[in-house]
Amino acid sequence: MSRLNPNFVLGYHGCDTVIADKIFSGKEVIIHSQNNWDWLGSGAYFWEGDPKRAMEWANQQVQKKKYSKAAVVGAIIDLGNCLNFSTQEAVDLLKVAFDSYQKMRAADGKPLALNKPENESEDADILYRALDNAVIERIHAMIKSNGGAEPFDTVRGMFHEGKQVYEGAGFREKTHVQIAVRSQNSIIGYFRPKKG
Repeated sequence: MSRLNPNFVLGYHGCDTVIADKIFSGKEVIIHSQNNWDWLGSGAYFWEGDPKRAMEWANQQVQKKKYSKAAVVGAIIDLGNCLNFSTQEAVDLLKVAFDSYQKMRAADGKPLALNKPENESEDADILYRALDNAVIERIHAMIKSNGGAEPFDTVRGMFHEGKQVYEGAGFREKTHVQIAVRSQNSIIGYFRPKKG
């Protein structure tokens, strides 16, 4: 879908040091997340071009007692056939998939999944994205059911997150580009990011 852009990017995956060591030794690959609230559907998640943000996220997991020690794994990613939500073509596909998802849920007599903020405050970030996840997974299901269509290797999206950088700003403290890698072949190789 977005083969018009350069295909190679650097991605950074926040994780526990035990996982990072296994990846660097070749004993493990980055596991695909399959939570129903994942922002870009199922896949191995990377922060595009931002090792600092990946480390911040990993440190949050340490604070939540999910990791013992934070680490970052760098990866060279070939976006390949990328469902890139910075393009109008992908946004148009989202609209079609949402319509299909909505009709499917209505036919089954089930409510739509919901995106939810992390808390009830007025400016809370929407961190649980079950609706977006369902619509993106619907895109993949539609592609799969269309025998001639090429499946997406990666999904890429930009997210405005966090507080305004300054009053009246159009920039947010945690704005980032995220990539969900669906095809393990899209990861060309791993590397240890430089410290600092």
